[in-house]
Amino acid sequence: MLFLHYPKCTTCKKAKAYLDEKGADYEARDIKLENPSAEELRSWWEKSGLPLKRFFNTSGLQYKALGLKDKLPGMSEEEQLQLLASDGMLVKRPVLVGKDFVLTGFRPAEWDEKLP
Repeated sequence: MLFLHYPKCTTCKKAKAYLDEKGADYEARDIKLENPSAEELRSWWEKSGLPLKRFFNTSGLQYKALGLKDKLPGMSEEEQLQLLASDGMLVKRPVLVGKDFVLTGFRPAEWDEKLP
C-alpha cells in the first residue's frame, strides 16, 4: 500500500500509528516533498468512487487562501486534478492507496473495513 502523509500533521501521525499497530505493509511518502501527479490523482479518484472534492484539504490554509470553496464548482475535473497536482498541501491527507481501494482522511472505522 502507499501511504501519503504530511509528517507534521497530527491526523497523519495517528494514521501511521494505526498502520504500524496493524502491522500493515506500506510505503510512506511525504505529500509535500513528493507531490502526487495529476495522473496518480486521476487513477486514485476513479478507483475510490469518491467525489473529487473529497480529495481536497478543505480545512487547509492554501485551500482558503486560494478561495477554492467558491472556485471549485466552476472548474472542470481536469482543472481540479491539475490544481491538486500543483501543491501537495491542497490534497486531503492522509491518503491510503491499496490494490482495490483508496481512502482519504483518517476515519478508523472506514480503515478497519479495508484493512485486515
